[in-house]
Amino acid sequence: MSISISEAAARHVTRYITKRGKGVGVRLGVKTTGCSGLAYKLEYADEIAPEDVVFEDNGVKVLVDPKSLAYIDGTQLDFVREGLNEGFRFNNPNERDRCGCGESFRI
Repeated sequence: MSISISEAAARHVTRYITKRGKGVGVRLGVKTTGCSGLAYKLEYADEIAPEDVVFEDNGVKVLVDPKSLAYIDGTQLDFVREGLNEGFRFNNPNERDRCGCGESFRI
């Protein structure tokens, strides 16, 4: 089982944690929603919960709850800029389909 984070995403996370003055990394998971069934959830984490599975890549900790790990194993968290838009992108090899609006995915 593994989760990785690109250099671009690691730089963005590190800058944001430094700016906010606290944080141990990011928490990545999934929730049930949308027309395809699952959606990613991402938030900055201030502490590591006992049940968290911790991955560290490019100097950033990525915390994952055990229930989400089966859906996102092998995922790379990336940060991309396209024109005026920027944001996180989830490169998940387990995705089989994504809804038209891009809000949710199916395994």
